[in-house]
Amino acid sequence: MAQADEMSSSAADSVQCPVCFKDFTPTTINKHLDVCLLEGAADNTPSTMADNSEPPLKRPRVSAGAAPASPAVNKPGAGSFSLFHTSKLKPSQQSDRTGLFTSKQSAVNNKGLKRGAVDEADSEPAAGTEAVRSQTSVSVKATPAPSLLTLNKPLAEILRPNTLDQYFGQSQVVGEQTLIRSLLDSQEIPSLILWGPPGCGKTTLAHIIASTSKKNGTARFVTLSATSTSTSEVREVIKQAQNELRLCKRKTIMFIDEIHRFNKSQQDTFLPHVECGTVTLIGATTENPSFQVNAALLSRCRVLVLERLSVEAMGSILDRAVATLSIRVLGRDLSNPEDQDKTDGHEPKISIEQKALDTIAYLCDGDARTGLNSLQLAVQAQVSFNRSSPSSQSGSPQEIVVTEEHVKEGLQRSHILYDKAGEEHYNCISALHKSLRGSQENASLYWLGRMLEGGEDPLYVARRLVRFASEDVGMADPSALPQAVSTFQACHFIGMPECEVILAQCVVYLARAPKSVEIYKAYSNVKACLRNHKGPLPSVPLHLRNAPTRLMKTLGYAKGYKYNPAFSDPVEQEYLPEGLQGIDFFTWTPSDS
Repeated sequence: MAQADEMSSSAADSVQCPVCFKDFTPTTINKHLDVCLLEGAADNTPSTMADNSEPPLKRPRVSAGAAPASPAVNKPGAGSFSLFHTSKLKPSQQSDRTGLFTSKQSAVNNKGLKRGAVDEADSEPAAGTEAVRSQTSVSVKATPAPSLLTLNKPLAEILRPNTLDQYFGQSQVVGEQTLIRSLLDSQEIPSLILWGPPGCGKTTLAHIIASTSKKNGTARFVTLSATSTSTSEVREVIKQAQNELRLCKRKTIMFIDEIHRFNKSQQDTFLPHVECGTVTLIGATTENPSFQVNAALLSRCRVLVLERLSVEAMGSILDRAVATLSIRVLGRDLSNPEDQDKTDGHEPKISIEQKALDTIAYLCDGDARTGLNSLQLAVQAQVSFNRSSPSSQSGSPQEIVVTEEHVKEGLQRSHILYDKAGEEHYNCISALHKSLRGSQENASLYWLGRMLEGGEDPLYVARRLVRFASEDVGMADPSALPQAVSTFQACHFIGMPECEVILAQCVVYLARAPKSVEIYKAYSNVKACLRNHKGPLPSVPLHLRNAPTRLMKTLGYAKGYKYNPAFSDPVEQEYLPEGLQGIDFFTWTPSDS
């Protein structure tokens, strides 16, 4: 009896391990927990799960009104260590959760989010970043043209190149023998400012650098937009870059889109970190960095000037697009016609005329984004029209042909690159002024059309013409100034587009008018004389001063002045102050002083 009481007392004092569910005495439980937890963390499985004879139970999906049932709740000690029980699942439960996590993350990755979670959850050890990228590229290449209607992204974003081999145009910047190309190939990427018009490949070049860096694991790439990023967010990214460099010895490449949207103080945030190499800055801008980027930051970066894409480069980009989307080009010799005729029997075959592609290449004005999206719009419109037509309701797929007229209807007019507050604004008005000065009426009309068709304010052009009438025509044709002023008033009265012919008339008049800059030069000499004068300016001669009061007359004001209308002959008297008498500003130059 005494022995039985001792055994029951020992059982009552025993403590169950929350990991392996074995009983231990209070003096040994702590030592066992240390060993058991370490073993479970080492192999990611419960240390004594194999001893459990119960079949593994799957955790049911939690509904809105039901709580999940846990098999460990009924075990002794489960109430005291519920945290361990909920986190320590059985093998089947872990595999189910891992599979669900993998499928969810794979779906998220297909939407363009982080790829790291997919790489960690991938069941095949050889499937890394390269495998994911190759699968993505294959899926894009296998996309038939009719599926463009279901895409949530523009075609320009879907077909964005990942390598420099697919990057057409800009050979003068990233060509085979250029310095930047060799630096990118060796992953020695300097801080860059990419300056160029919209759609020339600035963001694409940055993404190619990012893709190469991720592939080689040499750098971490962060993308920000100056239109939606605050200074505090930039500081947080820089702080992460410092930790990355200190702990992982890995640099951070920071891409700032539209960097000119940052003000001067915000741009100063990058200065010390670009200087010491904590971050490699790549900024993209459509504005002249000489005016929009701090001089201190500009001196720490290399400026790459990207030009508008040529018609040939746009043709190559469009050829890659139609090949990727399996669109047949009419009138082109095909190396393998069977590939162009592949269809699943339900989707219509799509063809496009070569003239249609040429029209896009010419009308997009070197903007690849506009060209690709115009192609997508033309194809989408024809596919939608085909599906809604009665002939398609019979079930037999119809062949769709995208013609030049379809492309022109989508574009409406040429995509003219012009920014009323940017670089092109000043470039075009300078070209107009110089063409007028050179009496080139055709060139003057062309630059006027570039500005007006690009959306320029006609009153701004009219004001410049008023200035030109005095600066460059001057006394050679005094009626040019009234002509320009009348043009400004007429433009103010009726506005665009009716006033465009009035501006054109004034432009042709000024281009054909004789030119004289003597007024402009004479007044420039006066300004130079005043600015270069040493000491106090000479006083106004007393005889030229007005004398409205008796005191001023007593002081000699207006004394000796000869009233010109009172004399029949020319009056001889000095009108210039002492020291400048006899000067001729029409022939005088500042070096004569």
